[in-house]
Amino acid sequence: MTTSAPETVGSGTPLLRCLAIYRRMPIRFALTAAMLFAVNLALIAQQGLIGRVVHEAGLGTLVVAGPGGLDYSRAWFWVAVLLGLSAARAVVQYGAGLLSLAIGQELLTHLRERILIQVQRLDLTYHWRHGVGEMVTRMTRDADKVRDALINFWRQMFETGVVVLISVALLAWYAPLLGIVPLALMLAGIAMLAAKADALVLLDRRIGAAYDAVTQDLSEGVHGVRVIKAFGLQSARIARFDAHIATFRRETRKAIAHAARSVPLPQAVIALGHAWVLGYGAWLVGHGRLDLGALVAALLVVNTLVLRIEGIAALLQIVADARASAARIWEVLDAEPEIVSGSRRLPAGPLGCRLDSVSVAPLGDGAAVLHDLSLRIEPGEIVALVGATGSGKSILTALFPRLIESASGVVQVGSDQAGWHDVRGLDLTELRRRVHVLPQECFLFSDSLAANLRVTAPNASDAELEAALEQAAAGELLDRLPDGLQTKVGDRGVTLSGGQRQRLCLARALLADADLLILDDATSALDAATERRAIDSIRGRRASAARPVTMLIVSSRLPTILAADRVVMLAEGGIAAQGTHAQLIAASPAYRALMGL
Repeated sequence: MTTSAPETVGSGTPLLRCLAIYRRMPIRFALTAAMLFAVNLALIAQQGLIGRVVHEAGLGTLVVAGPGGLDYSRAWFWVAVLLGLSAARAVVQYGAGLLSLAIGQELLTHLRERILIQVQRLDLTYHWRHGVGEMVTRMTRDADKVRDALINFWRQMFETGVVVLISVALLAWYAPLLGIVPLALMLAGIAMLAAKADALVLLDRRIGAAYDAVTQDLSEGVHGVRVIKAFGLQSARIARFDAHIATFRRETRKAIAHAARSVPLPQAVIALGHAWVLGYGAWLVGHGRLDLGALVAALLVVNTLVLRIEGIAALLQIVADARASAARIWEVLDAEPEIVSGSRRLPAGPLGCRLDSVSVAPLGDGAAVLHDLSLRIEPGEIVALVGATGSGKSILTALFPRLIESASGVVQVGSDQAGWHDVRGLDLTELRRRVHVLPQECFLFSDSLAANLRVTAPNASDAELEAALEQAAAGELLDRLPDGLQTKVGDRGVTLSGGQRQRLCLARALLADADLLILDDATSALDAATERRAIDSIRGRRASAARPVTMLIVSSRLPTILAADRVVMLAEGGIAAQGTHAQLIAASPAYRALMGL
């Protein structure tokens, strides 16, 4: 899966932009259209031939009495023609249906892939503003609605257009008014249906918003099941979910009621075309201007025409829903990342980092978390970052790999020897490979232990994985797990404890072999003895590494802080104090208070 920028498809209304995706499959699309044209042409031709058979029967030429008895050859001829035409039409229609399904699945796959790529491209600030449920809804419900609409829309509209063209031409050939009046009634009914479409779109957008809330609540109920059970929140969460379901049901009923009120009158207008052909056709037969077979054929043709046009009411409902879903999809696909990759490559060698007068407002519209902050960390240095909750520690660590952008000031990585480089000009992929952040939230994929570790080192051997686990004080885990490195860890590592997940994520971070490793409170779930082992391994790693690894460690625990060369304390959006632990204990009352000393 690539995370490159998605292609631009079409312009104009969202649904038409989705329809433009069909240009990815022009040959299959054209072949399907040709097959559908043949199917509908054969259908109208079959009905015209039935009229011809009725006419011949009325003339007495279908079955002829001869010297040897009744001659059925003409009747058998028409039976063979009609059966052959029906069989050929069935085969072609089957092929067209298979092609339509294949095209629809490819279109759906393409849409979902583009949404996933876009979700990966968008910045953390976008995901802070939009929940998981919203993204899931766009990739499932909305994408399905668009797929259904595009398949039904182009196929039914194309087929209906073919049927209308051929049917009206045939009716007009029998008698001009036989074709003109049903066409006028049909256009009037379609116009009445189309006038209701905008209201259906608005109603479906409200349904979509209600469905977002349902999906979000369901996602939180699954992923937060431990918290829910721990605090006995089952009844409250069920009541909350029931409320969201009730809202979704209420909005859906409104849309269904609106459609039910809107459809009958236009359908009645369209159905008048059938009555017109019957009445006017009978008058033409009575005056000898139309034969009985032609009237039968005209009734069959107009019946097909009316049924197809009445089906447009259901199609417009599908299209109205899809217009809302397409708009919601393009809201995601049109969103542009605020953080754009540069092109400059980082020089080889150890990396340090520095901030120069940096201020940050994470969501772009709130008060700044960091104010005019300056900080320098030398290559190979281990720095502990401490501060009260909400002081901006995690925000600061996210600046170096450009997970978020500073509002002002300069963020740089590099060294005095190789030069310092503004992160805005650097290639993002390389920057995030060499500047690795291990967040406090330990995320594990629903896969094996080995697969989770190899996320950052795809070519690592089993021995290297085991060595990384030892460095993260997690070596004994392999003895406890039934299948060792091949043990499945479950969704988000649910089969493991919090401390085990943290140690596995720490091992994964060490495997990344980054030049600048940032641990954001990554040992908070460990007991004191295990944490000490992990910290000792980190210290030993620095001493034995082929190149000096720079570490920024966010922590509030003394064993972690003591492993650092320097401690930096954040308070009120800036650096309140910095120095060794001993220096801060002696000189900073705020630091002593923070550490409980």
